Amino acid sequence: MLQSGPRHETLTRRTMVQAGSIGLLGLGLNHVSALRQAEAGPVLSTGGRAKSVILVFLSGGLTQHDSFDPKPNAPSTIRGEFSPIATRTPGMQICEHLPLLAAKSQKWSLIRSLTTPYNGHSEGHMVMLSGRTPLPPTFNGSKPTPGDWPSIASVVGEAMSHRHNNLPPAIVLPERLIHRTGRVIPGQFGGQMGSRRDPWFVEASPFNSKSYGAYPDYEFHFVRGRERTEDLKFQAPNLGLPQGLTFKQLGDRNSLLKTLDKQRAELEQAALVESFDSHREAAISLLTDGRMRKAFDVHNADPKDLDRYGRNAFGWSLLMARQLVEFGVSLVQVNLGNNETWDTHESNFPLLRNCLLPPTDRGLSALIDDLDERGLLDETLIVMCGEMGRTPKINAGNGEAKSPGRDHWGAVQTVWIAGGGVPGGVVVGESDKDGAFPSKSPQLPENLAATIYHSLGIPDTATWKDEADRPFHVYHGTPIDFA
Repeated sequence: MLQSGPRHETLTRRTMVQAGSIGLLGLGLNHVSALRQAEAGPVLSTGGRAKSVILVFLSGGLTQHDSFDPKPNAPSTIRGEFSPIATRTPGMQICEHLPLLAAKSQKWSLIRSLTTPYNGHSEGHMVMLSGRTPLPPTFNGSKPTPGDWPSIASVVGEAMSHRHNNLPPAIVLPERLIHRTGRVIPGQFGGQMGSRRDPWFVEASPFNSKSYGAYPDYEFHFVRGRERTEDLKFQAPNLGLPQGLTFKQLGDRNSLLKTLDKQRAELEQAALVESFDSHREAAISLLTDGRMRKAFDVHNADPKDLDRYGRNAFGWSLLMARQLVEFGVSLVQVNLGNNETWDTHESNFPLLRNCLLPPTDRGLSALIDDLDERGLLDETLIVMCGEMGRTPKINAGNGEAKSPGRDHWGAVQTVWIAGGGVPGGVVVGESDKDGAFPSKSPQLPENLAATIYHSLGIPDTATWKDEADRPFHVYHGTPIDFA
């Protein structure tokens, strides 16, 4: 039977201080058990083509009309300000502000008919991040609960074996999803599997009242998304600090690395002379293995790569994701936009045009090319989605700026997908003439989750267990057919 919680063994003060350095990687002793191999052993991956998945999550809800499902023949109140452009795929058009992706559509595909019954952010996050349409009985839109469905990241983390040393199978970056009010978004965590199965969060872009996700927020909503990298803290990773140690004391990133280097020798010595259990040794190896540290370091990457991906949190996050899958992580969830950045109730068009679509276009294009050049695209599935789409009808503007926008709309969204054996240039499903509802081949979150699990070779008979050791099916749908 799985343990109901982590064990805290008695340690000397010296050992505790040294082990506290584990917190520099966002790991407290209560998180170390997440690095262990499952007591019952991992599910063996068989039959899947992908070795890794990068799940790009656009919190807030990307508008389908103004990205990958334009409606040029619809009335102006629906089609919006943007024009469609042709892609390399005959008959496929996308938004004019995605030119780099348009030029390589032979490498990616679309699902234009994913649907849920929810228009709320919390509900949408819950069902999309877990791959389960019905809400759990204990669902609370204001906070996660132990009765929530486990996230896809948690399920993959439990199912997949550790492929490289002690890196966890599932990592979420550059932060967990938190609203500016402090509301922690449900659906991201282990839920019924227990907090021990929470994915490992790399806090590289810490939430605060003035900055979230890829973009700081200065005059809330109207300039939401305006990139000012000089005000944006992004550390690779942004490492949680041991008690008593502050960012002010560290000063800057160079000081942080010096602190790590100083502690490395102490940790290695402590591992020899103290009675550390395997969990603590695993966590320490994340500090002491230079190759592992490099997997998280984007600021020392090749300057050409940094320019290629974009020197912003979108680019840094996607580059870190590539490095991690190259290093053997099974699933990397990249949260591109905290505080529901893509929630464009007003200023929809200037925000998308100036702030949101360009770094997405650049970063995703770089990720595809980079993986392809390294021979990793065929074995890395990339999925990009949000918790919902946006309304067909453009509103008059709900904020002080009174600039038009689109409201919540769960009935249909477009999912972008590439790699992992998925053929390029394919469009699965259709939305109706207004982009309001699926008109062909509707797909559910269960189908998208099954596509991820199947690509990784997780058998359709696989189960996970809750804290009472009761088994539950991993699959609740069938993989999407791209043939």
